Amino acid sequence: MGYKVIPINPGLAKQNEILHGEKVYPDLQSVAAEHTVDNMVDIFRASNAAGQFVDEAIAIGAKSVWLQLGVVDEEAGKRALDANLLVVLDTCPLMVAPAMGISGPDETSAL
Repeated sequence: MGYKVIPINPGLAKQNEILHGEKVYPDLQSVAAEHTVDNMVDIFRASNAAGQFVDEAIAIGAKSVWLQLGVVDEEAGKRALDANLLVVLDTCPLMVAPAMGISGPDETSAL
């Protein structure tokens, strides 16, 4: 079981960048317009900026949000829980993936 990573970075998206073989998107809505996002949104942002991305994840129908090490926004986490998303704060999925039986990334799995 693996995963596919689709990068989001508004600055790089404006430059039509490709990162690790994937098109860079400006936001989650743009990703959702071209891909089925039915799994996890992993947020690498400062805690005070994470909430807007949690809200975008809720809006596009993601199943879960992970906020990276050092990223905590309890209010955003509550909004995600209220929207029936699985929520993990202050944790790196790569560090816990082996214990969960997850490997990757790969080319065959959806985001």
